[in-house]
Amino acid sequence: MTAVEKPLRVTHCPVNTAGIPWANVQALRARGVDARLVVFNRYRLHPEADIDLERRGGLIRQQRTQWQAFAQLAPKTDIFHFYFGLTLVPKSLQFPLLYAMRKPSVMHFLGSDIRGRPPDDLKWARRAGAIVIGSYDAAQWLPDAHVIPPGIDVAAIVPAPPSDSEHPVVLHAPSSRSRKGTEEVVAAAEELGLNLELVEGVDHRAAFERYRAADLVVDQLNAGWYGMFAIEAMALGKPVVAFLHEEAIRRTEEAFGLELPIVHATKETLTDVLRELVASPDELRRIGAASRAYVEQVHDLSVVGQRLLDLYAGLR
Repeated sequence: MTAVEKPLRVTHCPVNTAGIPWANVQALRARGVDARLVVFNRYRLHPEADIDLERRGGLIRQQRTQWQAFAQLAPKTDIFHFYFGLTLVPKSLQFPLLYAMRKPSVMHFLGSDIRGRPPDDLKWARRAGAIVIGSYDAAQWLPDAHVIPPGIDVAAIVPAPPSDSEHPVVLHAPSSRSRKGTEEVVAAAEELGLNLELVEGVDHRAAFERYRAADLVVDQLNAGWYGMFAIEAMALGKPVVAFLHEEAIRRTEEAFGLELPIVHATKETLTDVLRELVASPDELRRIGAASRAYVEQVHDLSVVGQRLLDLYAGLR
């Protein structure tokens, strides 16, 4: 009689930045993996987690909470998947302990945690069994890392294509005005007399409903790549404008065999780009449809789940 194979057990921790860890856990569960998300503390905008350690107090109290959690989780975890350069216990001890326990680990960087960092600052991450980044743009800091783009449940999002209004709604949702180039976005909208909606300081569900009513989305003009906000907007069938690095575009399109539908703009060209787009409702809808198709093939949780399983298979 053949023994029943136990499901792979994976603990994701210790934060839920941009909701990406929680999405990855859902992608794995859909494929039969015993996955869980454990966080130090729940985030206000993305409170999803299976276990909240409610880490409070001074350093000693925090460390006690973290060590107790690791002691409880280790026996029921096959792979630890860490995020944002953080581990459950101090890095100097975390990786030697996992190595001694023969438990593989992954360090998953999410963008702002490595952007602009000198290579020497990231050497410690190689102590993990694998390093993951979310885009080919981030490869400029970690060229040998595995690229697994962020995932969302695309099927759960009902498309809301741009309208044919003569006064389209342009939406911008800056997490940081300086990083997203909000000043230039506002200036371009004012120059063109556009109906600009700024979404700031609201929880994710409320923000998402406001995304649904937009005709055109401006992501960012500084970072050089797109994040979860743009992915969700594309899933809604919205055309997205952003500043993108050309090399990252080339590598992305080569890797996934698709044209990236995001409309490229810089601070200097944004006004002209918006003027051309809002003048053509048909073009807005065409780009929106291409955007939805792109996220279905690149960012859907079913695709991301398989990429994660492929990664883990190389660790075991």
